Amino acid sequence: MPPSASGSPRCAKCHVDLPWLVEAGDSDFAAAVDTKRLVLVDLWAPWCGPCRMVAPVLEKLSREFADSLKVVKVNVDESPRTAQRYEARSIPMLLFMRDGALVDTVVGAQPEHVLRQRIRALG
Repeated sequence: MPPSASGSPRCAKCHVDLPWLVEAGDSDFAAAVDTKRLVLVDLWAPWCGPCRMVAPVLEKLSREFADSLKVVKVNVDESPRTAQRYEARSIPMLLFMRDGALVDTVVGAQPEHVLRQRIRALG
């Protein structure tokens, strides 16, 4: 799945919404978050234990909210400008965005039910 696209990802055969989970970096971040959907940006790093714990939760939530959520993963080691722009001093750092604008931030690994509640509240 490309980091940015018009419309929403759907199965070509059955037209069911597909999870929108992509990786982005400094060069394509703005395009990746430019959507009407709620975007959950995961600022993470491969060496970060809590980041690795949150990853499967985000994958599950991207499937659960396939019709309304886009998850964008940004490796802070490979994308220092994006990390600096959002002052990522601790990871995982989750940014909730809409239309390219920041609407909420969560720092640290959170349980699935907390993230689900936040998505519903912002959705």
